[in-house]
Amino acid sequence: MKRRLDKATRARLDAQARVMKALAHPTRLFIVEELSRGERCVCELTEMVGADISTVSKHLAQLRVVGLVQDEKRGTQVYYSLRCACALGFFNCIDEVLQSVARQHAEVINA
Repeated sequence: MKRRLDKATRARLDAQARVMKALAHPTRLFIVEELSRGERCVCELTEMVGADISTVSKHLAQLRVVGLVQDEKRGTQVYYSLRCACALGFFNCIDEVLQSVARQHAEVINA
């Protein structure tokens, strides 16, 4: 039986693509990596990223909308943490792909 791209499968893949798009920026990747070490307030992330608070807040909002991070307001500060640490497994997969490509290029150069 041939598999077809039905409505439910398309909806699931669209949702997955939205998560991947949210991760498709170096600053957002850095934020996710940093949040894997523990929660951070926006002010800390702003300093670490080296951008203005508005820019960092927009990045965090994109990560929050797709469900990668969650926030908690405490007084005047907003703290962010990873909602799903499994995203780091995706990072490991990407690193494996990059290492594989690097090995392949090295083999070509050294041949």
